[in-house]
Amino acid sequence: MPSSTVDTIENLIRRAQQTKNGFVDIKQAAEEVVASNAPKDSLRLAKALFVLEGFQVRTLATFIFGHLAATSSESLKILRTRVSQDEDWRVQEILAQAFDKYCASIGYEQALSVIMDWLADSNPNVRRAVTEGLRIWTSRPYFRGHPDIAIKLLGQLRDDSSEYVRKSVGNALRDISKKHKALVKAELQQWDISNKGVAQTYKLASKFL
Repeated sequence: MPSSTVDTIENLIRRAQQTKNGFVDIKQAAEEVVASNAPKDSLRLAKALFVLEGFQVRTLATFIFGHLAATSSESLKILRTRVSQDEDWRVQEILAQAFDKYCASIGYEQALSVIMDWLADSNPNVRRAVTEGLRIWTSRPYFRGHPDIAIKLLGQLRDDSSEYVRKSVGNALRDISKKHKALVKAELQQWDISNKGVAQTYKLASKFL
């Protein structure tokens, strides 16, 4: 690895590790990396950072992957198959933001097939990256004009095997209900709340109804 690359990585590590609360500076550092490097070099840096200790460094790498994902299938794959395996919850929070960045970059309607594919993934971290990353769903382009589609996609996970995902689904539907009460109410009326998992999601989703 060239000495200049090593120096860049060391500088990024120091910068990331100085961040104790929040991710504003880490996010800015990722934007600077992508703006000042060719995509292949940004990807190389992100890969090198992601294998290191320290959640701050791995969140920086995740932000970079998110910026690259719209034009790099490898970056999108890494987010889904590797970042989703990280055990630190803070990395998973940034995975959600990175997925939303991908959707925003290519357009939410164009991302629909990937959104549905991720929602069907066997890893709950992948599913939650979508349900949480796109909140508030109906404030996003396309879903703003198609709230019924957002509600339908979320409703399909009402009995998800992961409580972590069900809570995200319930909260996302609750958010949507602030402006689309009738649509959310119609969806919830179809649910079998005798099912314990569904009942938990329902309780969160119906908070403002």
